[in-house]
Amino acid sequence: MSSVINSVMTVFTTTEPLFLWLSGAALGLLVVATLIGAVLAYRVKTPAGRDTVRNLNARIRSWWVMVALFAAAMLLGSGVTLVLFALLSYLALREFITLTPTRRGDHAGLFLSFFVVVPLQYWLVGIGWYGLFSIFIPVYVFMALPSLSVLGADTTDFLTRTAKAQWGLMLAVYCTSHAPALLWLDIPGYNLPPALLLLYLMTVAQLSDVFQYVFGKLWGKTRLSPGISPSKTVEGLVGGGLTAIAIGTGLHVITPFSPLQAAAMSLFIVIAGFFGGFVLSAMKRDLGVKDWGTMIEGHGGVLDRLDSVVFSAPLFFHLTRYWFT
Repeated sequence: MSSVINSVMTVFTTTEPLFLWLSGAALGLLVVATLIGAVLAYRVKTPAGRDTVRNLNARIRSWWVMVALFAAAMLLGSGVTLVLFALLSYLALREFITLTPTRRGDHAGLFLSFFVVVPLQYWLVGIGWYGLFSIFIPVYVFMALPSLSVLGADTTDFLTRTAKAQWGLMLAVYCTSHAPALLWLDIPGYNLPPALLLLYLMTVAQLSDVFQYVFGKLWGKTRLSPGISPSKTVEGLVGGGLTAIAIGTGLHVITPFSPLQAAAMSLFIVIAGFFGGFVLSAMKRDLGVKDWGTMIEGHGGVLDRLDSVVFSAPLFFHLTRYWFT
């Protein structure tokens, strides 16, 4: 218990003015969003408008919960944050596999994925073994899964089944695990807690999603690809992306980046996050579903909320590690 209290006090005392400013800003944004949602719910009368406002308010309520969870995890230390992301990976992988048909011959591989690969991948992240955690899933697990499945002697859709299991692990576990891996980066001259790098990634990636949704609803006319994601528009992408980049540039004070470097990093996060959402939308259309799950009100499943992170986290981690450590 004392170690947890010391961890909280270390984060708070080393970044007190910055922490208070960020907490106040986040709380203020949520309060403003909640008030706007309440006003819109009262004033909007059309059926289509009410559906949009209802969805927006559901998203805002979910954001209160998610912000509280992430804030608590980051304050309580790297170990708690790692466990939180491991749990998110487990839930996201469960959503992916639930929507992907499996057969009896896949059961051994699925057991390995859920109860060995997930905890082992995050253990490797937690001990900072970069050389192994960066290749464990895309090399060793990629070979182990078909090896286990072939022992079942079931060749029906063997390639498709194997590829789906591998993709599920790549998206839900491997890519996602790069987000908490930021906590173990040792950046010379950077005296703030590495947790702020994780906060930076999540803030830019998620705000890009939010502002793309808002800009798309308000001014979106040119649809990017109705067959893949009917709600995504050019106006939403440009307006939301530029807004997220501007916010990311302003948040350079919590990173080791200069304003120009922060703008470039934010650009990479926005672009990677967009393609993450786009690719996972294409997968959902192929599977014939609208959302990956129903766990998060207004957001669908866990993987629906992590879709921009699964592509942006590895890119942001490796760019930061290569250029700043």
